[in-house]
Amino acid sequence: MPSLYPPLEPHSHGMLDVGDGHRLYWECCGLPAGKPALVLHGGPGSGASVNARRYFNPELYRIILFDQRGAGRSTPHASEPDADLSTNTTAHLISDIEKLRDHLGVERWLLYGSSWGATLAQAYAQRHADRISEIVLSSVTMTSAREIEWITRGVGAFFPEAFERFRNGVSEAEREGDLAAAYHGLLMSDNPVAREKAARHWCDWEIAIAGVRKDAKPNPRYEDARFRLGFARLVAHYWANRAWLEEGELLRSAARLSQIPAVLIHGRLDVSGPLVTPWLLHRAWPGSRLVAVEQAGHSASDPGMAEAIVAATDEFENRV
Repeated sequence: MPSLYPPLEPHSHGMLDVGDGHRLYWECCGLPAGKPALVLHGGPGSGASVNARRYFNPELYRIILFDQRGAGRSTPHASEPDADLSTNTTAHLISDIEKLRDHLGVERWLLYGSSWGATLAQAYAQRHADRISEIVLSSVTMTSAREIEWITRGVGAFFPEAFERFRNGVSEAEREGDLAAAYHGLLMSDNPVAREKAARHWCDWEIAIAGVRKDAKPNPRYEDARFRLGFARLVAHYWANRAWLEEGELLRSAARLSQIPAVLIHGRLDVSGPLVTPWLLHRAWPGSRLVAVEQAGHSASDPGMAEAIVAATDEFENRV
């Protein structure tokens, strides 16, 4: 079994007008008539990754990727000075997925989502279970208030130096409050210097908590000012609003997916999103299987993660 399938290029791509002034970049790779599989990227705001194309057997899967609103090659980008995020919510993204499915003529598809993409996959599937054949999630999140509090504050117990810098990036009056909301205000400020400084602080914190291995290297995307601002804005926007989900909503409704085979893949060493989240989800989701990757943290490039993801998609490749 390969850790990743060989690199491949899209055989088709385009821009889809989903309304509200948004146009989404999409692409299809692999076998045009193959089993449809949709990739939901993380962040929010990370954009589709070329490596995500390689989690699927290209001789059997029709691999579909897209950049969510404000991210990657979709327009308008969240980094633009006059960016309006009011029409960028979980409900809007769910609607976009359905519009893309209809546009591409897909009846049912396998869902793969990582990190934020795992939250979006659950939210979409719980509303459109009849459109899903299987689900594979990695670095599993549900974007609950508990998780957001942990990732913006609690995990600072493991990274006190980095947390002090992160917390000190907002005003003294805001340091004991909702850090996501405080950063969201700075990131949407009319002051470009304040915006850039806040984006750098936010992304430095992301880098600090995501790489638990000594050999971990920051993704070079964080050196791109446009990416930094767009990414930080979208993540803070979603976290400050708790992803527009009721607390515990996805966990309470997990049983709706009981007829959908699922594999939940998570790094045992993921301190930014501890294993308890997919463990609780697995217990509430009949038919799901939890795979704990012993030497991995949050990154899909950590040892064993790619192999586990590919093993899951290989397991479902011939399932009708």
